Amino acid sequence: MADREPIERLCVHESTDEKVPIDAFVDALTDLPVPVEVVGDDATVDATDAVAAYRPRGWFREAGWVHCLRAGYDEFDTAAYEAAGTPLTNSTGIHDETVGELVAGCMLTFARRLHVYRDHQQRREWYDPPYEQPFTVAGETVCVVGLGTIGKGVAERARGLGMEVVGVRRSGDPVDGVSTVYRPAALHDAIADARFVVLAVPQTPETEGMISDAEFERMREDAYLVNVARGPVVDEDALVAALEAGEIAGAGLDVFDTEPLPEESPLWGFEEVLVSPHEGSTTNQYHRDLATLVAGIFDQYQAGEPLRNRVA
Repeated sequence: MADREPIERLCVHESTDEKVPIDAFVDALTDLPVPVEVVGDDATVDATDAVAAYRPRGWFREAGWVHCLRAGYDEFDTAAYEAAGTPLTNSTGIHDETVGELVAGCMLTFARRLHVYRDHQQRREWYDPPYEQPFTVAGETVCVVGLGTIGKGVAERARGLGMEVVGVRRSGDPVDGVSTVYRPAALHDAIADARFVVLAVPQTPETEGMISDAEFERMREDAYLVNVARGPVVDEDALVAALEAGEIAGAGLDVFDTEPLPEESPLWGFEEVLVSPHEGSTTNQYHRDLATLVAGIFDQYQAGEPLRNRVA
């Protein structure tokens, strides 16, 4: 890195506006010692430019450094970046609070039947659920599959709600506050006794379809699946079949095979399915979270240091 030319301009690609207000993001970067400019697909860049973008473009690789404004960088061709010698970084490591809160909200909603009450409210109906349905999450077990930044954020909030936390981690190394850490090969043991199974793994060839028929059969009938990982981690056809058969109680889904979720998807029709439109990380301060991360990596680049979150 030390032999690279210093960055003289940060180019914020117009695709950024898909996730955060682009003007607010640019304003949050005003303390950088270089110009920050919004660019479109007609822009040109060279080794003295950095690019921050939500979607990839082939010409980004002409820049000195490219930052993906998402934790998931699967749309970016990492092999091409490595061949070009252009560092690519992503936005992992900043979603523990935001996604952790969404998961906590899903678990509390299912437990205290908030979604059902809201449905009846829309019909102006006073509704008392069957006595056995509402429960407290305190004392229940949640299995967090994937104990990276997001998974640890989920675990921390679950512990705050009085839950027992077990988890699955590729290394099997212990994690503070997680009573038992299983390796992926023992996934079925990990999920067997959990009231909630939360998916927080990256999408890789190893994790695609990791939750399918066999896993739903292994889960408790009163268990809920919560997916804040990526849609392909779950076999959606198997999920629909499990819901229809009563093999699991329900699912909280923030990610899907196809996004937006197609109108004809049966997942819309289940009372015990919560659908959120891939908004786990989104708050009115998300542009600041991203800007803080980008500014920190910018400083590392200028200093010739290893880059945080480098993926290529």
